[in-house]
Amino acid sequence: MKQLFTNIKELLQVRENAVNKLSGAEMKELPTIKNAWLLIEDDKITDYGEMDSLPKINIDKTINAEGKIILPSWCDSHTHIVYAGNRELEFADRINGLSYEEIANRGGGILNSAKTLQDTPEEVVYQQSAKRLEEVMKLGTGAVEIKSGYGLTEEGELKMLRVIKRLQQNYNIPIKATFLGAHAIPKEYKEKPNAYMDLVIEKILPKVAEENLAEYIDIFCEKGYFSVADTHKLLSAAKKFGLKPKIHVNQFNAIGGIQAGIAHEALSVDHLEVMRPEDIESLKGTATMPVALPSCSLFLSIPYTPAREILDAGLPLALATDFNPGSTPSGNMNLVVSLACIKMKMTPEEAINAATINGAYAMELSETHGSITRGKQANFIVTREIPSYTFLPYAFGTNSIESVFINGKTVE
Repeated sequence: MKQLFTNIKELLQVRENAVNKLSGAEMKELPTIKNAWLLIEDDKITDYGEMDSLPKINIDKTINAEGKIILPSWCDSHTHIVYAGNRELEFADRINGLSYEEIANRGGGILNSAKTLQDTPEEVVYQQSAKRLEEVMKLGTGAVEIKSGYGLTEEGELKMLRVIKRLQQNYNIPIKATFLGAHAIPKEYKEKPNAYMDLVIEKILPKVAEENLAEYIDIFCEKGYFSVADTHKLLSAAKKFGLKPKIHVNQFNAIGGIQAGIAHEALSVDHLEVMRPEDIESLKGTATMPVALPSCSLFLSIPYTPAREILDAGLPLALATDFNPGSTPSGNMNLVVSLACIKMKMTPEEAINAATINGAYAMELSETHGSITRGKQANFIVTREIPSYTFLPYAFGTNSIESVFINGKTVE
């Protein structure tokens, strides 16, 4: 089926040739075509240009996009969409003065979610997670990564990964699966954390690989969770099974997690709220994508990733939601783009690049997603009538999306 969009106010992120990622000053540039047309055939982008140059085309459907902007769908490279229940009671605890770490130390946080997940039937977890996935698709997300990590037992972790696999099978959107068994130390292993790491490496990891349940490996490298030595040990073991690292680092403390990730050729290092000069320096010349999660900073009232320092050092940066029940109960990438501009001093161009092209890179989707390029998947957002693309991050409380197309079909 051929669909033609005409009179587009502005077609954003137009790239004649697909680029893998954008770094430093490159991120300030956002190629666009004003008064444009866009042709898609079935699930692919086939052509585009200025209205003045629109050739005669045999088409099945014409959509008038006058006054509207079209841009690639968001690529959310860091989420925990699969979980059970919520943690709104801990939200009240934090308002009453308890920190995230204090809540975790008394059995809340990740351990709370793990108990709920373990007690919830797999079908119920799937239904809850599918609802969240549909929600983020309607908000413009056209590719997403989902982690395990709320199982913390062999049965629980495999349950989560099986749910992710079902989502992959039932939804026509790229979903990347990440095994995050090393998310927290279960209560029963508090006095013997090494034994839990052995369980993850020797028992769970081989089964994840055997059932082909994940592409990536993750670990929460942080004080009170897992050490740099743990990180090296797990990533070395995962490499034997072909799992690439995408890891949590530098959320509350800088302890060398970035350097460990780089040593294992991590696809991305995520969070980065606490960055030392040596952390920024170590990322130079690597293929590792730094990923910022600003809505986590908003929710926990912790520092924001120092985007300006990262970009001014010539590095790339991606944006993602961190959608999870404890620190970011939102998968709204539009809010993430707004926060990047408001709180991290990124320009609208940098934020959109970080949420599209660089987000795609952090999921190894550069060849198929993240830009308006001939031959790429027809995953894009059609806005309402808005004055400019700057309005998207500016009007942070307004839903400026009229429709979302995934593989050439409207998300209902």
